[in-house]
Amino acid sequence: MSTGTRAAVLGEAVLPELLRVADVDPALLVTDFTDEDPELADRLDRAEVLLTGWGCPPLDSAALGRMPRLRAVVHAAGSVKHHVTPACWERGLLVSSAAAANALPVAEYALAAILFSNKRVLESAHAYRAARGPIDLLSHYPTVGNYRRTVGLVGASLIGRRVLELLRPFDLRVLVHDPYADPAEVTALGGECSSLDELLRRSDVVSLHAPALPQTRHLLDASRLSLMRDGATLVNTARGSLVDTDALTTELVTGRLHAVLDHTEPEVLPAGSVLFDLPNVLLTPHVAGSLGGELDRLAASAVEELERYARGLAFRHPVDPARLAYSA
Repeated sequence: MSTGTRAAVLGEAVLPELLRVADVDPALLVTDFTDEDPELADRLDRAEVLLTGWGCPPLDSAALGRMPRLRAVVHAAGSVKHHVTPACWERGLLVSSAAAANALPVAEYALAAILFSNKRVLESAHAYRAARGPIDLLSHYPTVGNYRRTVGLVGASLIGRRVLELLRPFDLRVLVHDPYADPAEVTALGGECSSLDELLRRSDVVSLHAPALPQTRHLLDASRLSLMRDGATLVNTARGSLVDTDALTTELVTGRLHAVLDHTEPEVLPAGSVLFDLPNVLLTPHVAGSLGGELDRLAASAVEELERYARGLAFRHPVDPARLAYSA
């Protein structure tokens, strides 16, 4: 993992547990598998499990060639696509990910965004700031609220399913679009399967939870965005590439739609982007995922997987290579 990742993830809260379950040198950090340092070469030669995180270099054939005893990779973060290569699966390595742990704060952010959007919190805050005095709420916001509103979730991913669970206590109708979802599971969680176009037409808030894949690039283009009802809100905590930024900007400038965007394309918008200043847009700098104390949850998940491996138990959160083609 990167130096910054180690400092953030492997803090005082988790190191004692890590040392309890594994024979590990916490001072050893590998950021380059091509480093010819003799001591590193010896450590790699003896390594049975890699504990990885953000910034891990690719585990290609050359890297794996330096680790003949390697049996497993435990990732203390979400997606493994950046470092787990086909060579890992050909080698038969076991791979675990903390994606389920990382899904929790993202789902919590999405829940807050959905509830605040239907309540028009951002809009009313701007109005109050401008008025600096009383606002006739009943006349200005006659239709706000979450009672019997419709929420559309695009993607029944780990995060999408968690959002669906979190929405269950509320008086909301939840539509779910995911071509790979099990309809029975969606129904059991309180959702209703829907085509994407129908979801967009019916939803007051649309929340994106699909992976970034070639087939999902600009999933919401100008045509699809035009299907969203007037006053609807788009929440993106997934990937910016799912939305045509230019088309979305056009809709937002008119004021027809609202947006809560934790991801954009590009990931950091140009300083001159109008999205920074629009009153109907809330932009956040990729904060929905694990940050601060939430990183301890990722580390704890990884340590638990290491302990299961040491006991000869199957990983609780294994990565299935067959699902990587359509997952994050």
